[in-house]
Amino acid sequence: MAVRSAAFAALIETDPLRKCALVAALTAGAVDPLPPDCDWHRVPGRPARPPLVRPRDVPRRGLGSAQGRAALVHAVAHIEFNAINLALDAVCRFDGLPDAFYADWISVAQDEARHFCMLRERLLQLGYEYGDLPAHNGLWEAAEKTAGDALVRMALVPRVLEARGLDVTPGIIARLREIGDTPTLARLEVILAEEVRHVAIGTRWFRHLCAERGLEPASTFRALLDAHGVRLHPPLNRAARFEAGFVDAELS
Repeated sequence: MAVRSAAFAALIETDPLRKCALVAALTAGAVDPLPPDCDWHRVPGRPARPPLVRPRDVPRRGLGSAQGRAALVHAVAHIEFNAINLALDAVCRFDGLPDAFYADWISVAQDEARHFCMLRERLLQLGYEYGDLPAHNGLWEAAEKTAGDALVRMALVPRVLEARGLDVTPGIIARLREIGDTPTLARLEVILAEEVRHVAIGTRWFRHLCAERGLEPASTFRALLDAHGVRLHPPLNRAARFEAGFVDAELS
């Protein structure tokens, strides 16, 4: 099957493990136009659980208890599940980009699927399954708001929402180290290292699209933040952000 059609089949799959298997099987191939009868009402494919609630209604628990650590792992697993769909959606949603764009985002989807499986394994060790706890839909809502323009998607999803993980994850890892939860922190260390590449891919294609449109990237990024009412919340992991392609003018 051509690559975008195969990605769409994975995008609409509702079972998390089947979705991960479909993503793992994706390979580089002909970058096909999607057929006009694709059912976008089925996007994104996700299971009936977890129940989706407002962000402020997601329970907050400390990491000192097993239940609190399970809540953390569940929350990150939900982020990674959404990130699978976000990467697949970038492959399927945006037409007319270089073949390397689609290859990049397929590779991201495969990383995110592997991250999800790592976290689900840890969640099972803690006595829970993905879907057992409530979650919120903020990441996918951002996908919907940026569906009309690849440049806006690249600016506001990988370079804002996913980059936020670069800022907050080191503190979570430090706290897990303090309490001796090595199995969880080891997984988060893998995810943190690989998310730098994902944000860098967002940077690469944001700059590519800016160049196509004759736009200066740093000022365009700041203008998009202002236009969408988004701000970068300190403290920022500047070292990781610079590695992912940010420049000082975007972070000041």
